[in-house]
Amino acid sequence: MRKTLVPFTAGALAVGLTAAAAAAGPDAKGSQSEGARIIELTQTACQFVESENGVDHGFATQSKADCEAINAEGGDERLAEAKVLELKPGKYVFRVTNEDVPYELGFWLRGEGLARFVKNSVSGGGLTAGATLDYEIELTEGDYLYSCPLNPTPDYRIVVKS
Repeated sequence: MRKTLVPFTAGALAVGLTAAAAAAGPDAKGSQSEGARIIELTQTACQFVESENGVDHGFATQSKADCEAINAEGGDERLAEAKVLELKPGKYVFRVTNEDVPYELGFWLRGEGLARFVKNSVSGGGLTAGATLDYEIELTEGDYLYSCPLNPTPDYRIVVKS
């Protein structure tokens, strides 16, 4: 079953503080650094929905191995069509939701290629079905990748430039 969501653009990603985040106040769990812009991402089986043009491919998975097989078969083609997120340098909160994957997920954002060892990176797990977690990072100019190694997704691209 395919579900289509809002297309993936900086504006559609709720870049900027949402009303709920602003109302939560600075001491709430998952709060943001002052001035951080929020990027909301939704994980379903084997993919980030917004990254794939808002299309939930409806993959069925019970384990990491299922996604490895699914992405080995069609991941490169989906990645070729995936949106590249273009951002300005600055502070960001990547708000990631596990919509319905039945096992724990995570998030990993890092510099692309050799730059991955000198640029900032952020990662973490603990995303159970229905959970949302925030990952804070300050991005400088350059190319980045993000993915979930626990729900193996393609390596989606971010380009940060002034």
